[in-house]
Amino acid sequence: MTATILEGEPIAERMRAELKAEIERMERPPRLVAVMAGEDRGARAYARMQAAACGQVGIEYELQELPAAIAQEELHAALRRLSVEPLVDGIILQMPLPDGLDASAAQAAIEPEKDADGVHPHNLGLVAQDQATLAPCTAQGVVALIEASGAEIRGAEVVVVGRSVIVGKPAALMLLDRGATVTVCRSTTRDLAFHTSRADILVVAIGRAQMIRGEQIKPGAAVIDVGMNYVPGEDGAKGRYVGDVAFDEAKEVAGVITPVPGGVGPMTVTMLLRNTVEAAKRQRGSLDWPVA
Repeated sequence: MTATILEGEPIAERMRAELKAEIERMERPPRLVAVMAGEDRGARAYARMQAAACGQVGIEYELQELPAAIAQEELHAALRRLSVEPLVDGIILQMPLPDGLDASAAQAAIEPEKDADGVHPHNLGLVAQDQATLAPCTAQGVVALIEASGAEIRGAEVVVVGRSVIVGKPAALMLLDRGATVTVCRSTTRDLAFHTSRADILVVAIGRAQMIRGEQIKPGAAVIDVGMNYVPGEDGAKGRYVGDVAFDEAKEVAGVITPVPGGVGPMTVTMLLRNTVEAAKRQRGSLDWPVA
């Protein structure tokens, strides 16, 4: 059996078309501001992706760049200024931050209703209460991919490998709220294969290249690989990006599997767009905020 390859881009394109149509009906387009402290190649690349995606659907995008030597309180002040700017609908703080800066504290300085990344403690709390409004983008993308795969979530055995605040934990909560039985594993889990081999739906976001092998996967399972790991080439050959799952092995066992790259990545950016539109609608009074 060879798995069906679940590409993220076609699903993301359909969602973006819907967002574009929705934005065209709005009195003014939403505005997203990204804040980047210092210079990180990955953060810069993600900012370019954000700008291109926003342009595709009609969201106004701005990148504000701050010095790497910025103090924590100065960063908070910049985020607070954006939070009270009425023409700003969404804010995202680019990661990683320079050494010495507390990312969690900085993200908490953003007003929850403008938290386009869905990582403010208030918004994470709403996810735990099954009232997700602005949830973490990658976790939303994972759930959307599972739903698009046709896998039955209600009643399924789901295993999430990885416990991060932006992927593992919120994805597990959202799948739990959709009727699944969810097990969350981590790198220190004893006999990890025991858990993964029982999963009807396997989400892997552990950050280790090809950690999950084919023999650790249940035949016919839906496998969502969130990992993005750079592996240098040998003997001067060009390196490549691989997931947390050994793709060539897994595709011979799984029923559905996402590729790396091209699986979860396009969905993450699209969920950032959706969060921005959602934030704009709620700030403008067309939708109510849930009460925590």
